[in-house]
Amino acid sequence: MFHIGPYHIENRVVLAPMAGVTDQPFRQLCRRLGAGLAISEMVTADSRLWNSRKSQTRMNHSGENEPRAVQIAGADPEMMASAARLNVARGAQIIDINMGCPAKKVCKKAAGSALLRDEPLVQAILQAVTAAVQVPVTLKYRTGWSRDNRNAVTIAKLAQDSGIAALSVHGRTRECAYSGAAEYDTIAAVVESVDLPVIANGDIDTPAKAREVLDYTGAAAVMIGRGAQGRPWIFREINHFLATGATLPAPDNSEINSLLGSHVAELHQFYGEFMGLRIARKHVGWYLKTIPGSTAFRQSFNQITAASEQRDRIQEFFEQLNEREDKAA
Repeated sequence: MFHIGPYHIENRVVLAPMAGVTDQPFRQLCRRLGAGLAISEMVTADSRLWNSRKSQTRMNHSGENEPRAVQIAGADPEMMASAARLNVARGAQIIDINMGCPAKKVCKKAAGSALLRDEPLVQAILQAVTAAVQVPVTLKYRTGWSRDNRNAVTIAKLAQDSGIAALSVHGRTRECAYSGAAEYDTIAAVVESVDLPVIANGDIDTPAKAREVLDYTGAAAVMIGRGAQGRPWIFREINHFLATGATLPAPDNSEINSLLGSHVAELHQFYGEFMGLRIARKHVGWYLKTIPGSTAFRQSFNQITAASEQRDRIQEFFEQLNEREDKAA
């Protein structure tokens, strides 16, 4: 457990903000399964773009577990400060600043991890946002711009001096994107350099890896991104392992069926049928990708154009899966 400002975060495992993935239904599901905190998808700081359907769904936090953490991205200090104020007015209780996204469409606007090249601008943004709101402000960033320019410790000290409440550090540089293995030496150096909670991120996909990274870095918590796609139960698995040293058994087919079915139904309700069934396709693919014999089903599932049929077909898939396993037993 750790604190971000006045908020007590019960579990040492956090859901990473992932554009197109960590929408409200997925955040709520991960919180139910043990995530101590779930940060929203990245919202642009340019409020002129907030009238789009995508921005409106990303900024919907009604009924969410507290504290509600909203991530904003941009390169202009005044615009970032304004975005922070507006999101707090809409219910955000923690503002997270994105300086970690390596996507080209973000970096070409000098936002995300591209900001790490300009330390004075980083400081100006941090100071502007922390001065603009009364809620805690956190920073998610990478170890540096390139392998030869890892300035995460310098950024961490700027963040602490600017009033940032916590740091999330991904163990790759902007240059690395998501290739290669994450490294944790830089994260450990950040932990040593500041008196802030530091959340370690990058390649943490098992309970044992979470324990290893926490021990190696001294971080307050770990952040799970791609490791939670199709496996939202990873949060309870990590919590249990950290508490007991024992590994929970994997969820059985019945539980996966129940979790996936309710997740898909919530996507349909949240987005409406037209967008909901399209967004459900990628989640179903992630849930089922490790189940033998699911390839053909996933291909046919992507052709379904009715929400009710999606739910029916998921139920049928697991019924047939259970029948095959009973015969093989």
